[in-house]
Amino acid sequence: MKYLITGGAGFIGSHLTASLLADGHEVSILDDFSTGSMRNLEGFSGNSRLKVAKCDVSAEDAVLDREIAAADSVIHLAAAVGVDLVVTDPVRTIMTNVKGTEKVLLSAAEYKKRVIVASTSEVYGKSAKESFSEEDDLVIGPSCRSRWSYACSKLLDEFLLMALVSAKGLPGTVVRFFNTVGPRQTGRYGMVVPRFVKAALEGNDLQVFGDGEQSRCFCHVCDVVRALRLILPDKTTIGQIYNIGSRELVTIRQLAETVIKLTGSRSKIVTIPYEQAYAKGFEDMRRRKPDTSKLQEHTGWKPEKSLLEIIEDVRDEMLRSGEVK
Repeated sequence: MKYLITGGAGFIGSHLTASLLADGHEVSILDDFSTGSMRNLEGFSGNSRLKVAKCDVSAEDAVLDREIAAADSVIHLAAAVGVDLVVTDPVRTIMTNVKGTEKVLLSAAEYKKRVIVASTSEVYGKSAKESFSEEDDLVIGPSCRSRWSYACSKLLDEFLLMALVSAKGLPGTVVRFFNTVGPRQTGRYGMVVPRFVKAALEGNDLQVFGDGEQSRCFCHVCDVVRALRLILPDKTTIGQIYNIGSRELVTIRQLAETVIKLTGSRSKIVTIPYEQAYAKGFEDMRRRKPDTSKLQEHTGWKPEKSLLEIIEDVRDEMLRSGEVK
């Protein structure tokens, strides 16, 4: 099979690329390298079945159209990512996510190509439910808070895919990622696990934003890739939305404490008000736990890696790569 991965030089994309190449498939990557990196592809950059092109999918119609026409399946991962970027540059967030996905989906619909669009747990907004399922109502914050621009842009992507499934017969599926973590993820854009691990290994304070009692579930990237590989060939998943994530809930303060323990660090935990970390009036989700029963029922998938294993993998990769000062 020949796969096209937009954003394939990014964290999730590079792990998916490695998995597909290992099974003998061809992979074509389009990436503008704004957040992705060729370093993520170093382990297989010489593979003859891998093709990499620098391309902004929201701007370059001809290259994108050609690659989609040649592919058997498309995995659209290219997006503006990270809370830091969302808060500081909401215009880029909206335009990248909406325009890029529009071009990918319209071309995929024209050629009737199998496509998966990556969405996010952010679309659940400020809902206070114990866990989120795909049929839940979505509670987005006000438009005067740039924090919610990312959620709204990805939600519009979902609506467009579903409209094209209905109107054009697009064989498409939406996946909502819940805090995917693992080796090669950078903390540069606000991702909390690599940020904590790097700080602990360097003996710096671990900065916990807010009161630290907000809770999250972290899923290993290898488990996420396995879920994508199960969804892609399954025709019963067309026209569906799936949560992908762990159900192992932890507060951010507990996460910081665990990182310090597993790294043997003497770092301290300090709390930083949201207004100081991001912007005045910043709003956060207090709890983010997925209901993944739908995905498990359709594909048999469930995560295998624990939070401790995730932190250990991130720690070991940072030490191997020389990223730690």
